Amino acid sequence: MRLVGVDVGGTFTDVIFNDTDSRLTAIHKVPTTLEDPSIGVVQGIIELCKRNGIVPSTIDHVFHGTTIATNAILENDGANTGMITTKGYRDITHIGRHQRPQNYSIMQDIPWQERPLVKRRNRVAVAERMGPEKDQVLTPLDEAEVREAISYFKSMGIESIVVNFLFSFINPLHEERVREIINEEYPEAFVTLSSDVSPQFREFERFTTASINAFVGPKVKQYIKNLEQRLLDSSVPAELHIMCSNGGVATPETVSQKPVNTLLSGPAAGVLGGLWVGELSNRKNLITFDVGGTSADIGILTEDGYSESSARDTWIAGYPVMVPMIDIHTIGAGGGSIAHIDEGGAFKVGPRSAGSRPGPACYGHGGQKPTVSDANVVLGRIVEDNFLGGEMSIYPNAAFKVIDELAEKLNLSREKTAEGIVTIMNNNMANAIREKTVQRGADPREFSLVAFGGAGPLHAVEVAQILNIPEVIIPPHPGINSATGLLTTDLKYDVIKTQFMLSHSIYYEQLNHDLKSLSSELRVRLHEDGISDLNIKIDCYADCRYIGQGYELRVKLPDGEVDAENIAATFEQFHEKHKVEYGHSFLDSPIEIVNIRVTGIGIMPKIEKTLVHPGLSEAEAYIKTGETIFNVEGELKTFPTKFYQREKIPSGSVIPGPSIVFQKDTTTIIPPRSTAFFEENGNMIIKVGE
Repeated sequence: MRLVGVDVGGTFTDVIFNDTDSRLTAIHKVPTTLEDPSIGVVQGIIELCKRNGIVPSTIDHVFHGTTIATNAILENDGANTGMITTKGYRDITHIGRHQRPQNYSIMQDIPWQERPLVKRRNRVAVAERMGPEKDQVLTPLDEAEVREAISYFKSMGIESIVVNFLFSFINPLHEERVREIINEEYPEAFVTLSSDVSPQFREFERFTTASINAFVGPKVKQYIKNLEQRLLDSSVPAELHIMCSNGGVATPETVSQKPVNTLLSGPAAGVLGGLWVGELSNRKNLITFDVGGTSADIGILTEDGYSESSARDTWIAGYPVMVPMIDIHTIGAGGGSIAHIDEGGAFKVGPRSAGSRPGPACYGHGGQKPTVSDANVVLGRIVEDNFLGGEMSIYPNAAFKVIDELAEKLNLSREKTAEGIVTIMNNNMANAIREKTVQRGADPREFSLVAFGGAGPLHAVEVAQILNIPEVIIPPHPGINSATGLLTTDLKYDVIKTQFMLSHSIYYEQLNHDLKSLSSELRVRLHEDGISDLNIKIDCYADCRYIGQGYELRVKLPDGEVDAENIAATFEQFHEKHKVEYGHSFLDSPIEIVNIRVTGIGIMPKIEKTLVHPGLSEAEAYIKTGETIFNVEGELKTFPTKFYQREKIPSGSVIPGPSIVFQKDTTTIIPPRSTAFFEENGNMIIKVGE
């Protein structure tokens, strides 16, 4: 089986090829084509094939991580969207809840008010009301008002329509009828139903999630259509699967209907790649550290694998999102992050980025602002003849110029300014890791830091020193680790149903009936995707809370029929999880089930353990000795530093710092007092010195 993974980042598009029979692995990077990322995706695949003698038509599967939906939300660049909602609830998406991003500020922008996904004039309320009981209709749907709203949307040039009815999570009948009418009156419109995207209680979050789906839908649908056509035109008739935020992939058809599920597409793949890397070295407790040109993504892995975000803290660009997502924390910190002096005179780095065009000044594309990459050039950590395997030129003088301009404003030397940029960047990332570990009761000293992305290995050891993390793991291909993660996943679909039950009065017949119904729905979907029963796995979960609480925790339900005896283990699991999350539990308090969830997994072909180049010898891997600047005990010092080519370093080698290891997709820094060990599986383990 021949597999290709393609991850699109803000600066580069990463491609990996793996033949599961021969275990041949090849990688490639091309600049991201921001005007249409599908151009870079196909270009990267074709160039990789040409360089490695691979016939494109022999590729069986293409797995793709996309940022189209994410960028549309971050840049507020989506479709002109209209909403049809229940009378009296037109302003739910504006009012929100009593919480505000900053509780005590009277001068703050509320994202959903400052940047509404659906403008108020495009929100139309119609008469309808379902009751709290199944099939109960309190107010019939006024179809005439619906048709009038659609006519208005057509006159306003609305591209996408979202239908948000108050109790559609109980009964979607009215929403489904509105879709039928839209298809009759305005078939070219993109249609989203809240009951399809997120059929659960909490109307503000559900309405907003569905509105995000409508806002990004046309752009994602067109992108996938373009990508499929470009692949066919380039003689790559492989099956295409798109990475979703829940850690699984989905078909183009599914993603085109529910693009909101791809908001963390690339970062989710990075966490899976980190999990795969940890398994190679038999490590369970991992912090994934994915640093690219624009952002840094932090994930946590334990013996239980990755965790999903809860409803209370899942946000994208300030909007609440109620779809399954791997728990990832993202900050604006990357190689392209711009160093600047803010209005108050503070020296800051990020979150603004130079991106790929013009990019850092050292790229030679016209960048005029100092970035983290430029600082690394000044410090001697990025050199002009070994960037991107020598395929891309670096212009040190351009980096010196922009750093000197900032240094003059700060009244510092060039070197101190560059080191200051790197130190601020490293501390920003260390603080992000603290949020995911220390602030949640986890000790980072008990974890290994898996560093990847184009800039992760450049900064990982110094970040680990700040947090007292004992070791850093650098994957065989760190710069394309998210693309590698794409080849480790399966088809994965989630369905949910709101269902309130108390632990002392569970209706087991109803519970089991609903679980079977949802499971059957997923089996049908996976069968339609060509997955046989032998390759289907179904898991059931419950969202639980103590009575009186506002948010819940997800716990696994027993396999098979649920009864009073085996559900006790589920409630015990909830008590334990609550104690880990909040530091206490209430063993005598009744537990309330609020949602049941079913996850269907279709087993897909996966990357085989790669054949790592055996290397040559340390002498042949050695390139030269240069001068590199490090901060040791608060003092800047210049060290003679050995430079190596990673592909030539034999397994079993031990290389002390200060050293720098080059490879095509990244550069790894081994600072003074740290030591790198090269394992047979291809991982580089760096023991962190103080």
